[in-house]
Amino acid sequence: MLKFSTICHPQTDGQPKVVNRSLRTLLRVLVKKNTKTWDLLVAHVEFAYNWSPNRTTKETLFKIVYGNNPLSPIDLTPLPLKEIMSTEVSKWVKEIQELHKRVQGQTEKSNERYQSLANKHCKPALFQLRD
Repeated sequence: MLKFSTICHPQTDGQPKVVNRSLRTLLRVLVKKNTKTWDLLVAHVEFAYNWSPNRTTKETLFKIVYGNNPLSPIDLTPLPLKEIMSTEVSKWVKEIQELHKRVQGQTEKSNERYQSLANKHCKPALFQLRD
């Protein structure tokens, strides 16, 4: 969906630009001088981006979408059997719903903060109409 925006309200198209800039920066750091190998690193960059906690939500994108983070090498080390717990599905669903509510609230607070900052810095000019 195409959204028109004004100069003073870039919020409508700002998020894709921020994500793309972050992904470009990550790729640039990993690729360095081997520019022909960037396509081999895209999946790693995407994984790293989705595994990084978001400043607004304080959660990773993996956790927001799937309810938990993917396993890392440290997670694959065996635990003693007495420490392994099984989780009931209803409990897991409730935890995800609570997580989504918390993330939504944090996102709304962040949006309000950004909107008030944008409104402070961009005040519309008042024009006087003459007959």
